[in-house]
Amino acid sequence: MNSITGRTLTDDAHIKQSIKDIILTPIGSRVERRDYGSMLFFLIDHPNHTATQLKIMSATVMALTQWEPRITIDSMQFTISKEKLLLELTYYLKSQSNQKNTTEIEVR
Repeated sequence: MNSITGRTLTDDAHIKQSIKDIILTPIGSRVERRDYGSMLFFLIDHPNHTATQLKIMSATVMALTQWEPRITIDSMQFTISKEKLLLELTYYLKSQSNQKNTTEIEVR
């Protein structure tokens, strides 16, 4: 179900929505699921250097591995600017291992 309109989503659209929700939800912010989400928001204000970039990648992969069992992550690229972080995630659906999918997530 679309989180904004309440309408039915395709499987691909539902997975993209789920990925975005997992990444953009800070751990500890859900009342009944304190461990749901990612550590990404705790890393946003850190200096932009290699160690922080590796932590961002690790936080993203760990969160998606735990909370989105329908995908296998293939690659991740991101761009960091003063205003935002743009993640581009490439993944495979476990049900269709030959089809690559890509989604972009903007974090402000």
